[in-house]
Amino acid sequence: MENKFLFTSESVTEGHPDKVCDIISDSILDAILSQDNNARVACETMITTARVFVSAEITTTADVDYDSIIKKALSDIGYSKDDLGAINIGTDGKKKVFIETLIKEQSPQIAQGVDSSDSHEQGAGDQGLMFGYACKDTPELMPLPITLSHALTKKLTDVRKNGDLDWLMPDGKSQVTVEYDQDYNPVKIKKVVIATQHKDLLNKYKTESKEHDFIQKKVIESVIVPVLNKYGVEYDDDFIVNGTGRFVEGGPIADVGLTGRKIIVDTYGGYARHGGGAFSGKDPSKVDRSAAYMARYIAKNIVASDLAKRCEVQLAYCIGVAEPMSVHIDTYNTGSIKDSIIIDIVNSLFDLRPAAIIEKLRLKNPIYKRFAAYGHFGRENNCSWEELDMVSKLKEKVVKYESI
Repeated sequence: MENKFLFTSESVTEGHPDKVCDIISDSILDAILSQDNNARVACETMITTARVFVSAEITTTADVDYDSIIKKALSDIGYSKDDLGAINIGTDGKKKVFIETLIKEQSPQIAQGVDSSDSHEQGAGDQGLMFGYACKDTPELMPLPITLSHALTKKLTDVRKNGDLDWLMPDGKSQVTVEYDQDYNPVKIKKVVIATQHKDLLNKYKTESKEHDFIQKKVIESVIVPVLNKYGVEYDDDFIVNGTGRFVEGGPIADVGLTGRKIIVDTYGGYARHGGGAFSGKDPSKVDRSAAYMARYIAKNIVASDLAKRCEVQLAYCIGVAEPMSVHIDTYNTGSIKDSIIIDIVNSLFDLRPAAIIEKLRLKNPIYKRFAAYGHFGRENNCSWEELDMVSKLKEKVVKYESI
């Protein structure tokens, strides 16, 4: 009997409260980097009903208007003051969303180990371990469950914003279960779950049951089926839309959001390991972000070079030290050469010091807001860590090793 297994990943829309916070944090980061690309930024956001709190360690020469950045981010997502539960705070009778920013500078004891000088090259911004992954599931060399999950939540947002399903609201989730064969090849999409916030349609459909039937039919027709058909994988007609029946109250009114609480959504959907560090709101001196991007870059180029069908890269750093503490590569017995040789090749081709990573991947630019939702990996449009410019060099190195 063939040894098949199921694997499930999820995604959330940009209107999910945690993603709202990621977007606000990265919007602030981008605004600062656009003026000062050497800034040190560690920005955390919390959102709840009618309130946004931003607390950050920021050392910069930039002069930014935090309130305006936050309000624009919320508006771009599609939230009005009323959607956020605006309340009367002042005496003018106008409803407001209360915004508080608590900003301090980076600790000088951290800065002395991270900043470069005549006597000290730039070290890692913190200790930690980072993972990168790639596989043959999709053209983007990403696991299929997370790729489909992101495509579904992005489609939910697209049909909301273009007016096709103008009764949708910003908050939502997707979940996709994929069946794999014993060789880790995806063979069928088994289940798709969508939870989407929507406007109250009871005036039109009279009962919750009829309202739900309408929403389910439209989401299947306009979101689920087009996405699944695009990827050309066989799928079962097993879809759940709004499993609780209704989803009218959503967003920050219904749930508190925090920056960095969707780290599995941001990466590989649980299909690969995770070092624990979040991305959003962090400038690239933080290896939680920059080294994770580099690990993905390395893994993707290895798989694209046909050195392996699946590849996971681990990097580890010590705060203030430039060279990584360790480099580990696991091809899960799919490599065309030994993993130890691949590690030697990677160490010879890729400069893994933080300053070199930042330069190679062009990470000082204000690029981060657009990656804050729908995943940081598999995004091939103008994304440096998704480029395949090291494939030929990897192949050349393999030929040299084989000739020894």
